[in-house]
Amino acid sequence: MVVCRFPQSHLHGRSWGAGVTMMVLSWMITLYTLWQMVEMHETVPGKRLDRYHELGQEAFGEKLGLYIVVPQQLIVEVSTCIIFMVTAGKSLQKFHETVCPSCSRIKLSYFIMIFSSVQFVLAHLPNFNSIFVVSIAAAVMSLSYSTIAWAAALGKGIDEHVDYSLRGKNTGDNVFNFLNGLGQIAFAYAGHNVVLEIQATLPSTPEKPSKVAMWRGVFFAYIIVAICYFPVAFIGYYIFGNAVEDNIMMSLDKPAWLIAAANMFVLIHVIGSYQIYAMVVFDMMETYLVKQVKLTPSFGLRFATRSLFVAFTMFIAISIPFFGGLVGFFGGFALAPTTYFLPCIIWLILKKPKKYGFSWCLNWLFIVVGVILMIVAPIGGLWSIVVSFKTYKFFQ
Repeated sequence: MVVCRFPQSHLHGRSWGAGVTMMVLSWMITLYTLWQMVEMHETVPGKRLDRYHELGQEAFGEKLGLYIVVPQQLIVEVSTCIIFMVTAGKSLQKFHETVCPSCSRIKLSYFIMIFSSVQFVLAHLPNFNSIFVVSIAAAVMSLSYSTIAWAAALGKGIDEHVDYSLRGKNTGDNVFNFLNGLGQIAFAYAGHNVVLEIQATLPSTPEKPSKVAMWRGVFFAYIIVAICYFPVAFIGYYIFGNAVEDNIMMSLDKPAWLIAAANMFVLIHVIGSYQIYAMVVFDMMETYLVKQVKLTPSFGLRFATRSLFVAFTMFIAISIPFFGGLVGFFGGFALAPTTYFLPCIIWLILKKPKKYGFSWCLNWLFIVVGVILMIVAPIGGLWSIVVSFKTYKFFQ
């Protein structure tokens, strides 16, 4: 889904060289930290760390691990679900405008509500295994709409007035756009927050640990990510320059049937992806209410908590439907810690690599990069949201 945002993230990278470098480095760093997560799933003999917070507890202690990991993970899951809501609404709106250009315009809020109605139903599936088919469909759709995006852009050809200069009105605008672009790139790699939960569903024996199959799957998935992300980013920016929309799908109009199909593929993708991230929140909420609040597990409890979560993310998405700003802000504020440097910190604690050795130095380098990203990227994202608010009417 965020792949549709990559051409503009590339633009905010200030130049071809800087944009390409940031995207490739982010891909490499996050692949490395994802490998760390997979490896640490069974780092303690005879024990499987099936949740991110369990890994944190193993590294930082029973209480401190929860305080460090759970708030960050919750912010990631909730913010991602909110952005999926906005994306789905925009894709449905674009689909409607493409197939019926003469029809009256329907508010974005209504399309977000339509998407939410689907999530109200899917939210009551019991676990990851139940959404397996939906997840596979989401992966296929991601590859499909990404291919359509760059192929349709390439087929359109370069506009004779294409401009690759920075779109900001002044240096300050360009700096904030650059920071926002960093957050948008960071947001694209969010799989770390659910990888242990997914790995927990795989069988594991001493002879054949789950990390073997999981790493194969993860590496294959990251190759697909590269195939999806990079052509869209580079070709989209090459074709549209600084005129590219917040979401590249919004920049494409012809052929109408293909653009309509691509937006439907985006919709199917985020339907499945929303559930993957929401399932972690459901598990946390229900565990807390049963173990800490001492409520009795029941269908009513499950129905209420899950429905309230979907309603909450829908309300926020309708209130602040700024795709680019939200992605940039949460990419830095939420994704940078859990994706870029927290796995490295835990690795240093649990694996204890030789001080000043290659592994030790590499992990500290990524920690520094991740912390800088966490500090500067939200500034650009928040600036973008504030600018958008100047011309926004609530529940438009």
